[in-house]
Amino acid sequence: MAKIIRSIGTKQASVPSVPKKVAKKAARKTAKKAAKPIAKKSPKPQAWTAAEVFEAFSRFGKANPEPKGELEHLNPYTLLVAVVLSAQATDAGVNKATRALFAVADTPQKMLALGEEKVREYIKTIGLYRNKAKNVIALSQKLIDEFGGEVPRTRAEIEMLPGAGRKTANVVLNMAYGEHTMAVDTHVFRVGNRTGLAPGNTPLEVELGLEKVIPSEFMLHAHHWLILHGRYTCLARKPRCEGCLINDLCRWPEKTV
Repeated sequence: MAKIIRSIGTKQASVPSVPKKVAKKAARKTAKKAAKPIAKKSPKPQAWTAAEVFEAFSRFGKANPEPKGELEHLNPYTLLVAVVLSAQATDAGVNKATRALFAVADTPQKMLALGEEKVREYIKTIGLYRNKAKNVIALSQKLIDEFGGEVPRTRAEIEMLPGAGRKTANVVLNMAYGEHTMAVDTHVFRVGNRTGLAPGNTPLEVELGLEKVIPSEFMLHAHHWLILHGRYTCLARKPRCEGCLINDLCRWPEKTV
């Protein structure tokens, strides 16, 4: 009986040894973690005041009272097509292709008569041209079938069209129909975040933020002013802070003036 008790006690007291390599690796990991500096969160920039927002857009308005979109078009339909074609492409590149295209097809009916193969030939210098040609034909057919050949006047209806999303709808509603919409492309997204005017993690967040802070009297031209500002002044890599109209209002901590 005593032998059995001693045997059990010995078995309970035994502890499996940790391999030396495992122990060293764990020690190094712990030391590395302890030595790593704790990242400090940068302070959140102070939000713009209503007076500052008004001042900024007043300056944009004085500098460019009637800003124009750089996509060439003849009517709401050609504007819609141009915006669909501009996805992942430059306005200049789209204009170069659509001048000849719109000269022969400026309505959904004429575009369908032209056909997908010929549309491809006109726009083959634009990125993703095969899929875009397919979308142009499909949206033209949908416009005829469901909207009497006219570009609809609501965001939801425009978003139903092949190749068209929220940004496309906002551009068309603003430029063709004078709606106070805010189209957020890469330029507007950058300006909204960098300046602190309307920070957001997604284009939709920036869009809603801008709509909330920009006074109504500026909304018709606001997205054009912001696009042009991002395209020619608030550049992605080397922003031209020295020539910026709103550099004294901008919240960007890395601005050079």
